[in-house]
Amino acid sequence: MSDKLRWGVLGTARIVRKTIPALQATKNGEVVAIASRTQEKATEYAHKHGLPQAFGSYESLLAAPDIDAVYLALPNALHLEWILKSLDAGKHVLCEKPLAMSAAECGEIARKADETGLKVLEGFMYRFHPRFEKLQELLAANVVGTLTFVHVAHSFDAGGDDNIRWYTRLGGGALFDTGCYCVNMSRMVTAQEPAHIAAFGNYRDANDGGRIDTSMAGILRFPGGATALFDTGVNLERRNYLEITGTEGRLYLGNPLGLLEEDSVLEEHHFGQDTIHHKIKGENHFVRMGEHFADSVLNGRPLRYDLTDAANNAQVLEALDRAARKPEAV
Repeated sequence: MSDKLRWGVLGTARIVRKTIPALQATKNGEVVAIASRTQEKATEYAHKHGLPQAFGSYESLLAAPDIDAVYLALPNALHLEWILKSLDAGKHVLCEKPLAMSAAECGEIARKADETGLKVLEGFMYRFHPRFEKLQELLAANVVGTLTFVHVAHSFDAGGDDNIRWYTRLGGGALFDTGCYCVNMSRMVTAQEPAHIAAFGNYRDANDGGRIDTSMAGILRFPGGATALFDTGVNLERRNYLEITGTEGRLYLGNPLGLLEEDSVLEEHHFGQDTIHHKIKGENHFVRMGEHFADSVLNGRPLRYDLTDAANNAQVLEALDRAARKPEAV
């Protein structure tokens, strides 16, 4: 293997407009290829991003000997199939969230990763930003006292009826697209797994039959006594914030999933005292995630988040989906 991780990109979803430039900007990686279902689309994206190779099928990219790892940007329901195929082809995998559609699928991926000795990471990029490192530092210092409430919101408008989020066979819906961030963030902040779960969803007809969630509100009750409340949607105004409240104070972070190169502010509040503004220098969390992954592969270091974490997140998502789809759901 070279001194840089050689990336191939599976898929041409909108997210690659952010992730390809980020992977190209890493110190220890380079993007050398992209694959789509058609040669025309692959060539278009390769030209747009200055990539030397374009493949008209995912299989052909996986067969290329000069690719060490793949960044997988396919619809949610296709993750399991193409992660397993990538591992069988000897490629490490950085996969867009959620890693898979169930804890059982995550377990299947973990077994294949163990069998092949290859790295797999679920791509929750926000966890690599310095603002979340500062947030965890403040929580470890107990600045909010006993953690009581976590509030998370993440929503945006997905747009037209042809969007992949309106197809059940592609793993669409709000919970698995945007709600997965809310669950992951709540679990990270509390450093626990929820003991009790409740959820309420709003639904529409899916494009391929059945009903699919457009928005959802959820409650996670953790063993230590903290409660996380979240709401999420893919047909709503763009919203994105995290608030953590305890017996001694409150932390607030606006736009925790955005603000790349821009500086951000983590607010610390204590019962009417002057607000403490922790100013966080802007950094691209996609770049940091890519560098962490490449360092793990190239230097044999462990990943910061393992596949047990991905399975635990999927298990919570499954439970929320079941709870929200009870007969009284609207």
